[in-house]
Amino acid sequence: MKEVVIYTTRYCPFCVRAKYLLDNKNIPYTEISVDGDQQLRAEMTAKAGSHTVPQIWVGEHHVGGCDELMAIERSGELDEMLAD
Repeated sequence: MKEVVIYTTRYCPFCVRAKYLLDNKNIPYTEISVDGDQQLRAEMTAKAGSHTVPQIWVGEHHVGGCDELMAIERSGELDEMLAD
């Protein structure tokens, strides 16, 4: 299974929703909280091209945010993306 990385903040409802989906599918992920850490947020922004959270990667593929994660789950692509 490819590594999933999600940049989050503590009180972001979209972050909670994205993590809920991953948790319910038993998909392990690495969470990087950017709460109050301008350096981490700048790193995320440089990688993602966006300053909003969540920002999600599956392997080297930048999925985007919560809406994009939900869309690829609905289309059945998420499981394909996770496969090695």
